[in-house]
Amino acid sequence: MASPVLTSPRSPRVVAARRLARRNARGRERRFIAEGPQAVREAAGHVGDGAGPTLVELFVTEDAADRHADIVAEGRAVGAVVHLATDEVLAAVSQTVTPQGIVGVCRFVDTPLPRIVAARPRLVAVLAHVRDPGNAGTVLRCADAAGADAVVLTDASVDLYNPKSVRASAGSLFHLPVAVSVPVAEAVHQLRQDGVRVLAADGSAQRDLDTELDEGLLGRPTAWIFGNEAWGLPEETRALADEVVRVPIHGRAESLNLATAAAVCLYASARAQRAPRGCRGVMSSR
Repeated sequence: MASPVLTSPRSPRVVAARRLARRNARGRERRFIAEGPQAVREAAGHVGDGAGPTLVELFVTEDAADRHADIVAEGRAVGAVVHLATDEVLAAVSQTVTPQGIVGVCRFVDTPLPRIVAARPRLVAVLAHVRDPGNAGTVLRCADAAGADAVVLTDASVDLYNPKSVRASAGSLFHLPVAVSVPVAEAVHQLRQDGVRVLAADGSAQRDLDTELDEGLLGRPTAWIFGNEAWGLPEETRALADEVVRVPIHGRAESLNLATAAAVCLYASARAQRAPRGCRGVMSSR
């Protein structure tokens, strides 16, 4: 028998999902919304630590259910409750202007920082004072693409589960451990205790990324601290780092935006960590 179709945006299930647009509701329920086929597919394939499958509920239009039958089947296979719904209902649950017809309700997926440190990470992105949710999600996606072992969002940064952060991560928040609400000094202390070198990315630094690469220093386990989009890193955060490093501007651009600078730094570290003796060994062999 075909499943009944949710038609009312006032349905209790729809109202409960809509509440997750608010941070206090997300924190109370420890649930968040993932929108679109990419994010929902990754959520369906993710299993949280001791909490069971991450995807717990799925809202999908009949057209989207036909287009993404594999995702719906995987959602059902992991025990998610699947609701067929009208376009009006999806518009009520969604936080986007043009919903893609599939929305998941997920359990929180963050990881305690001590567990991240215990895994001996070699590359970590620390987001300190990052307030823009789109930037936070994009940096998380860059960290995932660069092969980073973890991301840390400090207590002064945006909520990981903000709908814009989740969308901008394009599913990457399900791929690597993310710690949240960690004081930046505590994050630096724990990472440094495990032998991780801490670099603060700041456009006004004297030392630049090329020098780090030339001297073969980026091959070591490294945590990069990235700061606020508008005003960078405060002096007290810069002072916590082993070095403050800028991305060199070789052309006439005034600066790089946060996500671009983060991608350059993370990929530089990723390349150095995969090369013999950092990049210095590669350069000297030419």
